[in-house]
Amino acid sequence: MNKSAEFRRVNWLAVLCLSLPWLVVQAASQTPHLTPTHLRYKLIDLGTIGGPNSSEFASPIINSRGEITGGADTAEADPNAPNCYNPDCFVTHTYRSGNGVLVDLGTLAGGFGSEGNGINDKGQIAGQSLNGQIDPLLGVPEGIAALWQADGQIVDLGTLGGNESLAATINNRGQIVGGAANSVPDIFPGPLGFWGTRTRAFLWEKGVMTDLGDLGGPDAFAIFVSERGDIAGVSYTSAIPDPTQTDCGQNIPPQDPFLWESGKMIDLGSLGGICGFVNGLNNSGQVIGQSDLVGDLTAHPFLWDLKTTPHLQDLGTLGGSFGFATALNDVGEVAGGANTQDDQELHAFFWRKGVMTDLGTIGDDTCSVVHSMNARGEVSGTSGDCAGEFERHGFLWQPGGSMIDLNDFVPPGSELTVTDGETINDGGEIAGTGMLPNGDFHAIVLIPCNVEHGDSAGCQDSGQGLNTVQLRPVQKFTGAGSDARKLSTRELVSRFLSGRHIPGGRRH
Repeated sequence: MNKSAEFRRVNWLAVLCLSLPWLVVQAASQTPHLTPTHLRYKLIDLGTIGGPNSSEFASPIINSRGEITGGADTAEADPNAPNCYNPDCFVTHTYRSGNGVLVDLGTLAGGFGSEGNGINDKGQIAGQSLNGQIDPLLGVPEGIAALWQADGQIVDLGTLGGNESLAATINNRGQIVGGAANSVPDIFPGPLGFWGTRTRAFLWEKGVMTDLGDLGGPDAFAIFVSERGDIAGVSYTSAIPDPTQTDCGQNIPPQDPFLWESGKMIDLGSLGGICGFVNGLNNSGQVIGQSDLVGDLTAHPFLWDLKTTPHLQDLGTLGGSFGFATALNDVGEVAGGANTQDDQELHAFFWRKGVMTDLGTIGDDTCSVVHSMNARGEVSGTSGDCAGEFERHGFLWQPGGSMIDLNDFVPPGSELTVTDGETINDGGEIAGTGMLPNGDFHAIVLIPCNVEHGDSAGCQDSGQGLNTVQLRPVQKFTGAGSDARKLSTRELVSRFLSGRHIPGGRRH
């Protein structure tokens, strides 16, 4: 892959925070906090559509009906190699999974690569497809925002006058958000300026793509849309570059998260620095993300809520200098990852009503992070070794319980290692990633063996007690200290996390 192609692919993944995952989880009016019962799950390897991988290029996203989308390799080699759409240089197609089978949804006419980035409860999928054209500015195949209807029809969502666009997610009303290029040359080749012309946050609805505006800078990107139509994303706040090196880049304008509501874009501000990301939006209008502190030497997770004072709340860390929020449900519970006191470990956390709980890690792992949370406060994520094998154990955690290794549910004789719990729906179904001994990755789904599914073949018990960790509540955070300094923790975080989840992260 040449530098221009690599720049385009890696950086839009960074911008989209993948957070998270990009699914906005529906939540009940209140979250029950009951002691978990003994768990049984059935794991299904979803395989691929002919090639080696089905997860690492586009994370598997699950809706409330258990349908999953993402990107899976076909058997076809990328005809544009080494300028490949997919890093492993196989042609990747968007898929929809139901009943444990991947259905190849194809591409726009003339294209040879696509991926699904969001799926709603109607089975509609938003993502990106190549269109068979070469971008005259970048010299690589053009990627265009696309909608896959439930019946398989593919809709080209177009651009805002430029050559490329990308859809980040879709809600149940069929509203799609993302970023699209316009025709104005962009002088900032940073995380928001990867198409040669300006990137604009868009809302696509009923066949019309609308530019949502910006916070005073040339570029913006929309990442989340709630069921009531609120939109969250990031935008430059001016056209004046700053020489400071941050997770957002260097020699680019300051970047703030935004909430777009009722036709107006609101600047959510920062915790004092010039680099901020948005990683979640709920149906109550609350927003989470990560923001630099004064001096841009460290960053903390935040929760923005119009109903509180101040609106932007620093959630603190687990005693260290760095943290980020990655998951949010409708009752305002937050999860993510934060450094512990010695700044040498990164642990998953669960935050509720001012108290941050350290979820620990699996076994002797030194790092963990949450990727997704459902309405009941159940979270899924990954645990691993900060210094070496970054993602070794996908996990599930429930309020009142302990961290459970998803490998407990791998059936006997399987060669899969579950490395990540990517997204979890309100029914407790988990879309994740499994690694084969040869290093290939497959999308997987874990289905609770409840009354509906029964004790069918393949159901496995969790190793309750085998992976128990002592939960350590941390009291309310009272503010950032004046001695905050940049440590090696950002490199640690970057090495541990893949770019599809955390801004600044790199892929395997």
